[in-house]
Amino acid sequence: MSGKILLEVVSPQRMVYKEEVDAFTIPGTLGYLGILPNHAPIISSLNIGILSVKRDGHEDKIALNGGFLEVSQNKAVVLAETAEVACDIDLKRAEAAKERAEQRLSKPADQIDLLRAEMALKRALTRIKAARG
Repeated sequence: MSGKILLEVVSPQRMVYKEEVDAFTIPGTLGYLGILPNHAPIISSLNIGILSVKRDGHEDKIALNGGFLEVSQNKAVVLAETAEVACDIDLKRAEAAKERAEQRLSKPADQIDLLRAEMALKRALTRIKAARG
């Protein structure tokens, strides 16, 4: 695996992604982390955001909804609450979720769970951004 790092992205439902990659950036809770081959061991919690993977001259995008990252011995494992590779995202469904979240946020605060609506909007926007590249 010279010059590569093994990246595995796992959700509770399935193995989402497993490839030897050149590098990736991932949304940590304190900001994006850049990971290269031979990275020092690290464990980090993750935020909602896009995992950008560089592999053999092209880039893959994966929409993440939180989780954890562990890097050790040239292997990175992402345990995600949910994860979707960009090509698997239903853009119409993501846009509909965005509209629903925006409608909820436009109501008076005492009628909705504000944090839940904001998180739903953030997830929908992340999925849309990943799907559009």
